[in-house]
Amino acid sequence: MNLLWPWFLLLLSLIPLLVALYIWLLKRKRRFAVRYSSLSLIREALPAGSLWRRHLPFALFLFSLTSLMIALARPVAGIEVPLSRTTIILALDVSRSMCATDVPPNRLTVAQEAALAFIEDQPAGIQVGIVAFAGFAEIVVPPTRNKEVLQEAIKGFSTSIGTTIGSATLRAIDALAQINPAIAPSGVKLETEAGEPEPAEGGYQPDIIVLLTDGANSQGPDPLEAAQQAALRGVRVYTIGFGTSEPGQIVCTPQQLGADILGGGFGGGFGGGGGNLRRFLVIDEPTLQAMAELTGGAYFRAENADQLLQVFLNLPAQISLQKEAVEISAVFSALGAIFVIVAVALSLLWHRFP
Repeated sequence: MNLLWPWFLLLLSLIPLLVALYIWLLKRKRRFAVRYSSLSLIREALPAGSLWRRHLPFALFLFSLTSLMIALARPVAGIEVPLSRTTIILALDVSRSMCATDVPPNRLTVAQEAALAFIEDQPAGIQVGIVAFAGFAEIVVPPTRNKEVLQEAIKGFSTSIGTTIGSATLRAIDALAQINPAIAPSGVKLETEAGEPEPAEGGYQPDIIVLLTDGANSQGPDPLEAAQQAALRGVRVYTIGFGTSEPGQIVCTPQQLGADILGGGFGGGFGGGGGNLRRFLVIDEPTLQAMAELTGGAYFRAENADQLLQVFLNLPAQISLQKEAVEISAVFSALGAIFVIVAVALSLLWHRFP
């Protein structure tokens, strides 16, 4: 617990003075009391517990003053609270390999369904943005709380050639920078005069990136360099590797194929060969794991619809709570009020009925 105005604790020095004044008043009162030959007779005549009854109200009054003085110092404590200002950027792979049928009916359809369920599951205060990437990356929907807009965008995905994981990460950073001034756009280089990267100040941002892909980076910026830019800004990247190691046939729906009728079509497959192209169609788990570790996020692997849905639905529990400094002066003020009310009540009660 920290204090915003610690100098108010100097008021606590008044407590010993009040105790001394209380003792002095008791002694002064005794000087004017009737003297008896035997004090033991008085003690025997007093009801049991009369001594602590006599002093308990004053003790409670001191507790009340102490609580109120601490409240004046404005104590703050680190408490896990829901982050209503959290923004989540979904960076979703829409490369042609997402039409692979190893996850029926195909990977993209299942990913769309999981993303739709994820958006529907979000609390009202959470903003979600969407970045789609294949051979290039673009912000499809800037961060918004409008679930209908987000869901319509996801339903309208179409595929293209290529996988640019690094570009997707940078575009997701730019989407966050639009609504969080503490996050610099990806074009701003964060480094020292010596050229060494500076660590992020103030811990992690409440905003995160969730990146889903079924392959490896085939073009554009290096994913680890892009992840380094996210780390410097305190932005966590949660990566998801989706699909099996045997993608099988590529079967796109007309909507998923879009205007691009080249390079994939409705049938075909990767067969048993592969060559240099096939390495981009297999999940690059080491890179995805390194991106998550570098930024403070986590890596998940999903090989079927149920696993992917669970990954998406479990994400909010990991990111929707964060420790924040919350002022708890009201708690001490309430305790002070309770103590003084109890002290007054007991004093009146015992004074009337000794």
